[in-house]
Amino acid sequence: MSEFEHTTVLLNEAIDGLAVNPSGVYVDATLGGGGHSKLLASQLTTGQLWSFDQDVTAINYNQSHLADELAAGKVHLIQDNFRNLTDELTDHGVTGIDGIVYDLGVSSPQFDDGQRGFSYNYDAPLDMRMNQDQDLNARTIVNEWSFQDLMRILSRYGEEKFAKQIARAIEKAREQAPIETTFELVDIIKSAIPAPARRKGGHPAKKTFQAIRIAVNDELGAVETSLQQALDLLNVGGRIAVITFQSLEDRLVKTMFKEKTALPEVPAGLPIIPAEMEPDFKLVNRKPILPSETEMADNHRAHSAKLRIIERIK
Repeated sequence: MSEFEHTTVLLNEAIDGLAVNPSGVYVDATLGGGGHSKLLASQLTTGQLWSFDQDVTAINYNQSHLADELAAGKVHLIQDNFRNLTDELTDHGVTGIDGIVYDLGVSSPQFDDGQRGFSYNYDAPLDMRMNQDQDLNARTIVNEWSFQDLMRILSRYGEEKFAKQIARAIEKAREQAPIETTFELVDIIKSAIPAPARRKGGHPAKKTFQAIRIAVNDELGAVETSLQQALDLLNVGGRIAVITFQSLEDRLVKTMFKEKTALPEVPAGLPIIPAEMEPDFKLVNRKPILPSETEMADNHRAHSAKLRIIERIK
């Protein structure tokens, strides 16, 4: 693939937030177009970077994009879901890391390659798989999952207030013939949403497509599993930087970080908290870091981005 156009959001903020040690061991959990990996590797001398992506397109692109870093032995590419972080790193002899960056959400090339079926703006087969070797795809969910399961994912993963109506419309349409393409699904969604609601709040299919994509790729499950492994792998002084693009992921990251940095319940009358009861982690930023006005003007996909950073302190 010659083109892998992807503007990395919060690039400098995320890598600066890791406070890179030039001889440290780092992970880019979401390689994508290689923006974070390229910048992070430039700050390493004897350090190592392990870059994950389950999408073979990203791996193939970065064989040339990161050719110099690969040749120098600084960067190592791993084609796998980041939920297998510990197993993959252990296989390569890595048992502790000094930092990891996550850039969650779909990379621009996946959206922009119309045939991948991620976008409601292109007519394509219903697919949405980030890992094209897996069996479950969007067509299976739309045509085979029950009304109850459709309603659940549209409500939970899409925060779609017309989840019930859309699930009913999908159920009714597929009784006539299988739903095969993104545009067929878009038409069904539009038919289920009242006209006044369709006229405001962006594309009417946006939330449904998000929900199905999250379900196809088990995105929230993968984030939770991977993040827990990353926290366990982190060396003292090591940091995790996570960029999210939608409220469900941000809430999950915020909650997990809060649990790790919360002070324990202290018995009444105890003047100070004993050192062994203090949390092992601290938040580097109390509030999430947001893109600058300039970045948001230059890249519309930056608008919903939030960066959260946590550090292991003992």
